[in-house]
Amino acid sequence: MDIILILCAVTAVVIIIAGISIYNGIIGGHNRVQRAWSDVLVYERQKSKVLDQLQKVLADFMVFETSLLEKITGLRSAVHALPAGADGNALGKVELASKELMGGLRVAFEAYPDLKASEAANNMMREIAEQQENVGAAITIYNRNVELFNNSIEMFPGSVVNGLFNQKAPVIPFSDIEASQGFSYTPNF
Repeated sequence: MDIILILCAVTAVVIIIAGISIYNGIIGGHNRVQRAWSDVLVYERQKSKVLDQLQKVLADFMVFETSLLEKITGLRSAVHALPAGADGNALGKVELASKELMGGLRVAFEAYPDLKASEAANNMMREIAEQQENVGAAITIYNRNVELFNNSIEMFPGSVVNGLFNQKAPVIPFSDIEASQGFSYTPNF
């Protein structure tokens, strides 16, 4: 009788430890997703600060580039409207506005040699491009963390622990619909 009781106690302890470990893994995964989302927001807001400076430089060309300044303002508004919680869908508007802005800036630099020669404007353009690369890297990290988190709450035994205790919902990864439409290859899912 003692051996059966000991085996039951050991089994119960192992199940409890495994449950706690899975529970903590889900919480840790959720926190990593939120931190990765925060990194995306930080890079977007840093880009917004450079856009503020660029807007001042472009003010001299306002007569010629009103639409460009509107795109900068629109992008800044979109960045500030990003939610604090992780949401890949919300980022789509910001990325689309960034692409439109970068296209408009290239046209402006080609059209106005004085602006092109401005060292400050060139430095800001490089900074914006660098910040955009940082955003891309942060999105990649965010999506990877979303994948790991979603797997942890949707796969057994994590799904059982999540259903009983955490009840965390899957997080939506960022998806660039415009970029995916440009590919002729589709994965074999």
